Amino acid sequence: MGLLDRAALTCILTLSLGWFHVFALKSQLFSRFGERSTPSETPISYETFYFDQKIDHFGFLEDGTFKQRYLVSDKHWHQSGGPILFYTGNEGDITWFCNNTGFMWEIAEELGAMLVFAEHRYYGESLPFGQESYSDSKHLNYLTSEQALADFAVLIQNMKNMVPGAQNSPVIAVGGSYGGMLAAWFRMKYPSVVVGALASSAPIWQFPGMVPCGAFYKIVTQDFAKSGHNCDANIRKSWKAINNISSTASGLQWLSEVFSLCTSLKNKADAAAFKAWLQETWVNLAMVDYPYEANFLEPLPRWPIQVVCKYLSFDSPVSDYQLLHGVSQAAKVYYNYTGSTSCLNISQTATGSLGALGWFYQACTEMVMPMCTDGVQDMFEADEWNFQAFSDECSAMFGVRPRAEWAGTVYGGKDIASHSNIIFSNGGLDPWSSGGVTVNISASVVSILIPDGAHHLDLRYRNDKDPPSVRAARALELQYFREWIKQAKKVN
Repeated sequence: MGLLDRAALTCILTLSLGWFHVFALKSQLFSRFGERSTPSETPISYETFYFDQKIDHFGFLEDGTFKQRYLVSDKHWHQSGGPILFYTGNEGDITWFCNNTGFMWEIAEELGAMLVFAEHRYYGESLPFGQESYSDSKHLNYLTSEQALADFAVLIQNMKNMVPGAQNSPVIAVGGSYGGMLAAWFRMKYPSVVVGALASSAPIWQFPGMVPCGAFYKIVTQDFAKSGHNCDANIRKSWKAINNISSTASGLQWLSEVFSLCTSLKNKADAAAFKAWLQETWVNLAMVDYPYEANFLEPLPRWPIQVVCKYLSFDSPVSDYQLLHGVSQAAKVYYNYTGSTSCLNISQTATGSLGALGWFYQACTEMVMPMCTDGVQDMFEADEWNFQAFSDECSAMFGVRPRAEWAGTVYGGKDIASHSNIIFSNGGLDPWSSGGVTVNISASVVSILIPDGAHHLDLRYRNDKDPPSVRAARALELQYFREWIKQAKKVN
């Protein structure tokens, strides 16, 4: 199989909404974009290093190595055994995570901690086979969460051996989203390497048989329902309106013009891609519904869903054209809040991030996360989860088929009570909380709920507009960190 280009991806992604659920959505939600700093943020500085990492930790035939990138800040580190906060990099350039994980930077001085941000293999600059890493499935074969965790463990062991004063430093894993999943799994699989983990917005239960496939979209819908009168109901009506209007050439042209699309819609396939793009927009907004202006995925106002819903508050029945004009204005809050965008490109959303293709492969192998909609308990068109169709698409795209139950087997599924020192934090507004751990499992595997929080709000920089719930969450997380460090020092 030759190198997969973006055009091929676009064709596959628009084959069905089911495919959209699995790939376009998840790659987009897990991806990070660099964010403009604000004067209130802690200035950051770090050194960049590269470590010779084995391509295959679990076999003996592939003996090659690659350069794993990692970033280190030891400005506040207490050299004689001071703690190390270790960010378990996820599917993207590690500098994005470094710049956006303000919580770590803000507590480093208080804890006397070294900060380490380790890049996930196959992302950013950490490419096992260089430019050939994505050339075919043979080269992608070593892109697994298990290999990534082994990378982290070996890197930490090397740092403890090579960095003076680090030998007895307790290490705490920190991560958000997929990185949060890795942080939790890191503590589970390598308890001798990390003394604890903060897993923020980590959907470790978003796997087959663990949560209902429709739970994710229910939370998205609830966010819109709470943010404006009739907002969710009018979005639910909009899909039929799009179907009606897109049935004619003149209707397709009208949609293209009212939404200021860069490329006009021409046919039924374009209309399907347009609906998938809109669905992704509403999901994005639920994920980044922050209480202050932010530029995480796009430049947005504070509480952006409330702003969006002002355009979708129709009380009495309106025509399809009136409804979709409101939808177009709502979508432009997300894509053109600054007014600087001349047109909207439905093929360019967060799925265009550098990590998208790698996440597609991971979703096609071990990160199988079922999602579905019913159009009744959520505001989307009904679309069932079809594992066989999903598997067939994976086979066509990569020549591999997913192992649906593997993640549950290798990481224990819901049977995690035997572990210790893990914090699972989840925001009540975040759709990914559907697959998160939202109840205490034991005295040391705990849940912190942030009712007013969107996607990993607790890992972001402090802000004057932060709700009390996230301030309390950060304080509690810091308290747990102190306890883990104290425990580790007693052992040493």
